[in-house]
Amino acid sequence: MCYLRGGCRHGCRPGRGVKAEGAAVAVVLGEQLARYGFPCGHPFGADRHAAFQREFEQRGLLSRVTLLEPRGAGTAELELFHTPEYVRFVQERSQCGAGSLDTGDTPVFRGVFEAAACVVGSSLAAARWILDGERRRAFVPIGGLHHAGRGHAAGFCVFNDCGVVIEYLRHAGAVRRIAYVDIDAHHGDGVFYAFVEDPELIFADVHESGHSLYPGTGAASETGRGAAAGTKLNVPLAAGAGDAEFDAVWPQILAHVEHYAPEFLLLQCGADSIAGDPIAHLLLSTACHARAARELCALADRLCHGRVLAFGGGGYDRGNLARAWSGVVEALLAA
Repeated sequence: MCYLRGGCRHGCRPGRGVKAEGAAVAVVLGEQLARYGFPCGHPFGADRHAAFQREFEQRGLLSRVTLLEPRGAGTAELELFHTPEYVRFVQERSQCGAGSLDTGDTPVFRGVFEAAACVVGSSLAAARWILDGERRRAFVPIGGLHHAGRGHAAGFCVFNDCGVVIEYLRHAGAVRRIAYVDIDAHHGDGVFYAFVEDPELIFADVHESGHSLYPGTGAASETGRGAAAGTKLNVPLAAGAGDAEFDAVWPQILAHVEHYAPEFLLLQCGADSIAGDPIAHLLLSTACHARAARELCALADRLCHGRVLAFGGGGYDRGNLARAWSGVVEALLAA
């Protein structure tokens, strides 16, 4: 499936959603999207999708949103952000089904290319849905793979759907100034360094300090380079920081985004920043994720026609991610 305007050489056309009457938010759910997960007890297992869906349905959200079907991205979409050489490398390793795509964090399994391409395609479907004016908000639970670089995998992330969406919005939607906000415990390095010299990608990231957590980047001194100097904001929190610390720095994020008046807003709301995550060491509650979604929607209503696309991101305690992401959807609906 391809989401380039007018299709592409693959002959693809946009997918259709199932509309709930009066729904104002689109959510991507489906078996294809659930396949992005690694086997053998890997923290990023394929059960994360089901954990979210159970909570999502128990809260009665299914009837309140438009469901979008997951769709695979074609090579043309992937290459909006990734190098052709890297895309071919993932295809080859996917057929082999063994080894790792990086130093060991991101293992290969048969079909990993198709599974990762589906995350990208699903995020593109949500972006297209918003651009077409069908909905102002959308959420992709398994999206937000923010560590992959243009030419490499990293940190459980095969393809960087956030980066692809940014390039797509510019290619197909005539959107130039985009704000990317990230509250995952891990710094969104794959997005940051890909656009570190891009003055029209407004970047704001609250994360656990790199002194104690992968990838070790995102110092407060990293504010962009060249013409982009000042357009990037990194706010590291010490291990053990909770809601009080988040609440203290969050106004900086809002002010930074508002200053640059973006035309479209992306939110990566990784749940690994919540207390109890087995990998990270922050102690936030799910209230922070709901607040971030709610207040960014209010900002988007003033600045960019309400357009907000949220990605689930990380989170390795299944209960945490289910509650946090469902809270984000509720906030998107209420805003």
